[in-house]
Amino acid sequence: MSQTLTDRDAIRQWAIARGGNPVLMEVPDGSRSRTVLQLSFGQDSLNADGNEGPDRIGGFELVSWEDWFAALEANKLALMVSDDPAGGNEAEFSFVERA
Repeated sequence: MSQTLTDRDAIRQWAIARGGNPVLMEVPDGSRSRTVLQLSFGQDSLNADGNEGPDRIGGFELVSWEDWFAALEANKLALMVSDDPAGGNEAEFSFVERA
């Protein structure tokens, strides 16, 4: 079973409970650019006090939750997650169009 999350607090709590961080990447799309959303898991070193490099993972940049939610809403997306308690803390999710 799965559930679709659109509430900011519910999405943030789901991601943080699994060690997730909000990341974005701007990619060319014709004459414009588009924003690609993702959640990055297990990237605790990005948030470490001693991190002196840029907060980037494979082209994605670590951003604030506010910036991430703005992009999520601008793209009219929601987060679909498993609500199966047997799934443990696995970070299984997908982005879906908002209803």
